Amino acid sequence: MKKQTFILSGGGTGGHIYPAIAIADELKSRYPDANIVFVGAKDRMEMQKVPQAGYPIEGLWISGLQRKLDPKNLLLPFKVLSSLWKSFLLIKKYKPQAAIGTGGYASAALLKVAGAIGVPTLIQEQNSYPGITNKILSKEAKKICVAYDGLGKYFPQDKILITGNPIREDILKMHATKVDQQKAKAHFGLENAKKVLLVIGGSLGARAINQMIADRQEYFEENEISVLWQCGKFYFETYKSYEEQQVKVLAYIDRMDMAYAAADFIISRAGASSVSELALVGKPTVFIPSPNVAEDHQTKNAEAIVANKAAVLVKEKNIETDFESQFNSLLEDEELCVEMGQNYKALAKPNATKEIVDQIEELIER
Repeated sequence: MKKQTFILSGGGTGGHIYPAIAIADELKSRYPDANIVFVGAKDRMEMQKVPQAGYPIEGLWISGLQRKLDPKNLLLPFKVLSSLWKSFLLIKKYKPQAAIGTGGYASAALLKVAGAIGVPTLIQEQNSYPGITNKILSKEAKKICVAYDGLGKYFPQDKILITGNPIREDILKMHATKVDQQKAKAHFGLENAKKVLLVIGGSLGARAINQMIADRQEYFEENEISVLWQCGKFYFETYKSYEEQQVKVLAYIDRMDMAYAAADFIISRAGASSVSELALVGKPTVFIPSPNVAEDHQTKNAEAIVANKAAVLVKEKNIETDFESQFNSLLEDEELCVEMGQNYKALAKPNATKEIVDQIEELIER
């Protein structure tokens, strides 16, 4: 059989990079001898994260349009031409059987060129409201794998497949093996008798969420709630002094499988990867979306889950007035918590990565 070559692009944020890596890992498991190459934007985080995952990556000179007046915007036409030309050269060099994009500026150039010269393309959209890159690419893409219903208003309906978002391997293993909650609490040194609130604002942290948690230590103590608090590396020095027996403050949680298993309640941002992972967890969740993202897509992600009575939404601007009343509704109604968890689990798509790669295989077999 002919050795397969796949070219993938997704970057700028972890929400684009990690789905691409998950897809690459599944391709590698099916085609051990395949040549898998990534294309990213120079100076963005994919240039470090992809090699750490074991794959080669080529960099393009590309960035987005600055929303405010900025001299850097004058370079944009040259960057676009440069990235298109280099994408053409890379496709000619590697001769891929398929090109896969998960969002980001580099994927726009790569998949635009791939589609134009006849390479089958597939895009994977993580959010309930698609980014501009994937909207542009959807016209030429052969297949569009999405995580939410209702994206036919943004993409050609006949190309859409609802597969869900790729999930990290450790979370899939947790879903399969069911980590014991008592063991998970012990892992973090938490008292087993108390309910645990897991706070995850992202690896860098979320200032508003962190300050809200800091201000409510007495509230959590009165309600006999232990707090497992990932405050992010930018904020660890500020909040590490809040550590005590039933408040664990961490810059970053390596064992998210243990953290999810320990939790009785979860506070989280609403990035696409987090929203998809939490469906597998199936615990009562309060989403506090970041308001500082393109097209406010985190709020739209959260609203899609809330519409299924599977989570609670508190907007960051209302965090001071709304959080306690919303959280009290969970504390006071165990049946609501059970129902919410069940509703959320019903939305889970643990086989998303496999289904996406099934679609890639259909492309290369045509």
